[in-house]
Amino acid sequence: MTSTEAVRALLAEFPVVDGHNDLPWALRKQVRYDLAARDIAHDQSAHLHTDLRRLRAGGVGAQYWSVYVPADLPEPVPATLEQIDCVRQLADRYPAELRLATTAADMEEARREGRIASLMGAEGGHSIANSLGTLRGLYALGVRYMTLTHNDNVDWADSATDEPKAGGLTAFGREVVREMNRLGMLVDLSHVAATTMRDALDTSTAPVIFSHSSARAVCDHPRNIPDDVLERLPANGGMAMVTFVPKFVLQAAVDWTAAADDNLRAHGFHHLDTTPEAMRIHRAFEERNPRPVATAAMVADHLDHMREVAGIDHLGIGGDYDGTAFTPDGLDDVSGYPNLLAELLDRGWSRSDLAKLTWQNAVRVLGAAEDVARHLRTTRGPSNATIEALDG
Repeated sequence: MTSTEAVRALLAEFPVVDGHNDLPWALRKQVRYDLAARDIAHDQSAHLHTDLRRLRAGGVGAQYWSVYVPADLPEPVPATLEQIDCVRQLADRYPAELRLATTAADMEEARREGRIASLMGAEGGHSIANSLGTLRGLYALGVRYMTLTHNDNVDWADSATDEPKAGGLTAFGREVVREMNRLGMLVDLSHVAATTMRDALDTSTAPVIFSHSSARAVCDHPRNIPDDVLERLPANGGMAMVTFVPKFVLQAAVDWTAAADDNLRAHGFHHLDTTPEAMRIHRAFEERNPRPVATAAMVADHLDHMREVAGIDHLGIGGDYDGTAFTPDGLDDVSGYPNLLAELLDRGWSRSDLAKLTWQNAVRVLGAAEDVARHLRTTRGPSNATIEALDG
């Protein structure tokens, strides 16, 4: 059996759980949630990394759809609710392909049905506007992880890509983590500062995740995970889901991206601006300075290292499709996961190793968070703490 055949056989039984896909935000930006205008039942390769055919080709069996909104939106909570509504609309529009899921049992049931389990993750603690009641509201609507920060600090937690302010988590930030544990909402540590990672691991009694982060020892970017944090995952029970974003995979891409971002800012644009005018400036820069290209093998290098430090039981995949302008060769869109798995198989990863990476670890971690929540709910009720009371 060739590597390709072996991977196809594996994915038929243990499909990919991907930790992070920004399709809902791409649909908002491109067509303001007009799902007929971006009908993912048809080929959307001209516009998106994601459609149903390519999800099937990639062997995806469960997807955490990011219900991300930018931190600088004046009203982040209603915008987050619109993102949640988008995911629900997608599931309603394509019921033969997608099934809303909020539990590990739902994921397994979707797998048995041959549908893609559709879960939700909120990307950035700004989406709760310093309100534990809002956090509970997101959970009630189906959100099953929250990334504590995005690119900017929140009032109670430091981001990896902002100037340190809290020194990690504040007292209210630790209360957010405890309430997430009580609910059964996974604490996602992608995007947060290393100090925040360590404080969250000190506080959480449930497994944590990194929904889309790679290894800092392989690519020295603050968005990646330091080895001392990876080393703590076995005791915590959590998992790190490797990302495909080139600037977090390839060191040369880190340096190139910094220069490209500086160029956009010098022309009066935000470094994440993707409007036609900003992209014209960006393309001109790229013509003068060719972009370093990451590959599936480089992503595999991260996984090899993360396995050595954290162990096979604590790894997963979080591609960040439709949330990045660039992707590695061989991982161009959501159809590319088999290329990564074939690379790992050729490196000596076993079938049981790959089953843990693709499916089993992610299902186990969500189920473990549910178990912790069931216990905690017998010992305490909802927290009504405020940031003013805890942080002054």
